[in-house]
Amino acid sequence: MGHKVLMKGNEAIAEAAIQNGCLHFFGYPITPQTEISEYMAKRMPKVGGLCLQAESEVAAINMVMGAAAAGSRVMTSSSSPGVSLKSEGISYIVGCDLPCVIVNVQRGGPGLGGIQPSQADYYQATKANGHGDLHLFVVAPASVQEMATLTGVAFVVADKYRTPALILADGALGQMMEPVEFEVEKKTDLPEKSWAANGHGGKRKKNIINSLFMDPVDLENSIKERFARYAAIAENETRWEELMVEDADIVMVAYGITSRICKTAINAARAKGIKVGLIRPITLWPFPSAALKKAAETAKHFMVCELNMGQMVDDVKVAIDCARPVSFYGRTGGVMPSSEEVLAEIEKIAGGLAK
Repeated sequence: MGHKVLMKGNEAIAEAAIQNGCLHFFGYPITPQTEISEYMAKRMPKVGGLCLQAESEVAAINMVMGAAAAGSRVMTSSSSPGVSLKSEGISYIVGCDLPCVIVNVQRGGPGLGGIQPSQADYYQATKANGHGDLHLFVVAPASVQEMATLTGVAFVVADKYRTPALILADGALGQMMEPVEFEVEKKTDLPEKSWAANGHGGKRKKNIINSLFMDPVDLENSIKERFARYAAIAENETRWEELMVEDADIVMVAYGITSRICKTAINAARAKGIKVGLIRPITLWPFPSAALKKAAETAKHFMVCELNMGQMVDDVKVAIDCARPVSFYGRTGGVMPSSEEVLAEIEKIAGGLAK
């Protein structure tokens, strides 16, 4: 392990991508993720890579598709409205079974919204980041260190299962500075990609990368094969963190920056004798349903906390089969709740349970 460096979250993602063998970056500037592009523009030429500012988000994601098809480790980043523009290209990339990493440093929406932190793209990330039957592997970092670590995870999982991976961060994590330690100097032992369209000099059958199927049965079979890989991802790659869940009457469910606010509130509630714990999904897809289902055996109440109007609530209800009440507390539009606000909500629920 190396020494710790003080970095912005956005820079940590960029440096981690480079250290994990990313050689192509295509993006378009949008607040609050522009530092990723800026960092890549400085560093990529020094490591023999290419950073290119495309003419639009649509162009950027199609460049990603080209580089991925040629077998390169490739990344793009944007913020909420920009990711919406990329959604068609993301679906094409899924249809071609190509690995890549997509970063969304979320801001307030809908529309142009605002530039403050948000988690209102949860639905988009986990349910429909493109048309068709598809999932992305979605990770939600909660610290600058995780911005780096989960970037490495995203590249590995993307290559292993031939799928796009999405890093769902937010404006607070992108802009805040914390110490970060990088795990590798520079990965050189990248996996062999025998399927890539990268030239062969007549030595093998030519590879064709395509998402168009004229025969519906062929298309159905290709989707079923992909869903078998999705099942393997759910089996092997689901990640979460648990805090004081064993004896908790109230289990909070929160991810990303909000989980840190919740941890402060939980410690304050415990000091007052309220038994509250936290399950923090690290992968938003696949969702850590089994951990929640297990917690529902002993917990009396689940409280979801997000920077939106409650987009994860239904996933929690489904995970626990509606066996316990699920309530929601959050702020939206770019407003961050204080730990005192969250604590007040915990106390309200605890009061109800005591009756």
